[in-house]
Amino acid sequence: MANSKLVYSTSGDNLCRRCGKALQKCRCDIGKQRQQSGDGTLKIQRETKGRGGKEVTVISGFILDADELKVLAKRLKASCGTGGSVKDGTIEIQGDHRNKLQQLLEQSGYKTKLSGG
Repeated sequence: MANSKLVYSTSGDNLCRRCGKALQKCRCDIGKQRQQSGDGTLKIQRETKGRGGKEVTVISGFILDADELKVLAKRLKASCGTGGSVKDGTIEIQGDHRNKLQQLLEQSGYKTKLSGG
């Protein structure tokens, strides 16, 4: 990062201080600690903002690395029969599946909480 010619960035606080890469791509210990800053209680909420009125169920608060998060997301999407994605340490599932996801996650041993509207 010493030879970096970056003048201005809007990326904010999502870069690793050691290697300068995005936290999702960081392989340093500092980036992994920062990415796993959840408290262990998963928050399940429904969002429609910025999606043209379509509902998305967002699950946040994971203490998992990126690979484990992708495997869990795949299992949750398959059980709901919908699509979704993993973004910035959260899982987004298309549609309003809060109750079903809460049951599935609690059966897997996670502590969950419904939040938002």
